[in-house]
Amino acid sequence: MQTVKMYTTAVCPYCIRAKQLLKARGVEQIDEIRIDTQPEQRDEMMRSTGRRTVPQIFIGDTHVGGCDDLTALDARGGLLPLLNAS
Repeated sequence: MQTVKMYTTAVCPYCIRAKQLLKARGVEQIDEIRIDTQPEQRDEMMRSTGRRTVPQIFIGDTHVGGCDDLTALDARGGLLPLLNAS
């Protein structure tokens, strides 16, 4: 299974929803980068994604986007193949 990295904050309902969906699809480990406790990481997130909102989700080297993007990917049937790509 691909590694999952997610930029988050503590009180973000979209972050919680994204984590729930990923766990429902079998993801056991999410590398969370808390931009509320590590403000320098916000700059890194904005540089690598061009976005300033959380969550920002990476599966392997692929930037999926935010929670709505993740949900749409799952609805199209693209989430599990991306998670299981080797």
